[in-house]
Amino acid sequence: MGRENTGAAEIRSTVRSAVAGRILAVLDDDPTGSQSVRGVEVVTAFDEDAYVEAIADDRALFVLTNTRGLPEAEAVALTERIATQLFDVAARLGRALDLVSRSDSTLRGHVLPEIRALDAARRRTVGAGFDAVLLAPAFFEAGRTTVDDVHRVRVDGVDVPAGETEYARDKTFGYRASDLREFIAEKSGGAIDPSHVVSLSLDDIREGGADAIAARLTALRGGVFVVVNAETDEDYDVVALGVARARAVGRALLARCGPSFVRALAGIEPGEPLRAADVWPAGRRPGHGLVVVGSHVSGTTRQLARLRERVAVREFELDVARVLQDDAERDAHVAELAGQAAAALADSTVLVATSRELIPGQDPDSSLAIARRVSDALTTVAAAILPARPAWVVAKGGITSHETAVAGFGVRRAEVVGQLGRGIISLFRPVDSRPEALGMPYVVFAGNVGTPDSLADVVELLETPAP
Repeated sequence: MGRENTGAAEIRSTVRSAVAGRILAVLDDDPTGSQSVRGVEVVTAFDEDAYVEAIADDRALFVLTNTRGLPEAEAVALTERIATQLFDVAARLGRALDLVSRSDSTLRGHVLPEIRALDAARRRTVGAGFDAVLLAPAFFEAGRTTVDDVHRVRVDGVDVPAGETEYARDKTFGYRASDLREFIAEKSGGAIDPSHVVSLSLDDIREGGADAIAARLTALRGGVFVVVNAETDEDYDVVALGVARARAVGRALLARCGPSFVRALAGIEPGEPLRAADVWPAGRRPGHGLVVVGSHVSGTTRQLARLRERVAVREFELDVARVLQDDAERDAHVAELAGQAAAALADSTVLVATSRELIPGQDPDSSLAIARRVSDALTTVAAAILPARPAWVVAKGGITSHETAVAGFGVRRAEVVGQLGRGIISLFRPVDSRPEALGMPYVVFAGNVGTPDSLADVVELLETPAP
């Protein structure tokens, strides 16, 4: 790896040593950002004591904010509040705090507003803002890479510039630019010139190595944006070591990134996908489970079709049109659906999915409000099913995964056991939740990842007893 003259495992070990004693806190705008890590804790309760409990074992901490499902003003207020709490906890513990703003590898989310909120929290608590903000959205397991500053999304085996994908047409978080320098300019409304955005090229990373990256980052001031190019885990490992060295000499660096850069910053080794033996204790035979699907992107729809072909499930549809009618109609529909699904769980795996027709609002705020109403209804259904004791749960979609876990199952803290499939789908085990959910395998499955067979693969694995 250029001048590093060392293997990837040794670089990761060096990163782990460099960050030992520091707190790596990841504010995750939906619950899918742990897709590249294992052995860490996620916290959903915005409570300093909960943070301290999760930090006690010196592992990276994920705080699930779900701000991608909130209007901008609410997202900003919550982000600043959580960051302020984390800075206060770090001061109480006498440890340095490294913040990460984890978001979508297809670039959706409250990008600049959340970055500004984190900077404001640091100014209030520490007295100074960040020297630089690293934009590193790549997620290699899902085929998202950044080359020559252009962020790319693999669609049907082809790397497509992100601005040309369906994700860029998102009703709430749409964009046009694929070049990340231009993306920052676009999101700033022209306030930031693309020429003022620093780029760490693949040549910088592979030829210069961590020392050169550290020197570049150490020289930055004033909250400048930095695009991090990367095609492989090893690219991010080198940058992460450079970041650790720059932080060691006092640079305040914030990362806005996808899942892969979080793993690199923590020095966590990539792991193999979980097997049935990792999910179920020896000799235990899994029972019937619950699949909850709120995501409406085309990839999810294809996965649902394949699930129906391969796995025997009892399916119940949450009719979005009925949910968007008056409260009485919504409540009646939700109660009827929940009762039927809970009864069916006794002898079959149950699928509860929203109707596939997307009903958009007139503007981003109304579209988000519709998504929230539908999500609340789906969460209510899942919560009503939980007393029937599903053996496991798969929640498909970022907002769906968060709301089902937090509002539906009362999850305050959970351990990330590892990943299923091709390393893109996380398995949680709740450690603080409603009693029925404690220790239950809970699969967090982003809406925009996986092949057509991925959902069926996961369900078949969960229905497989340990040897």
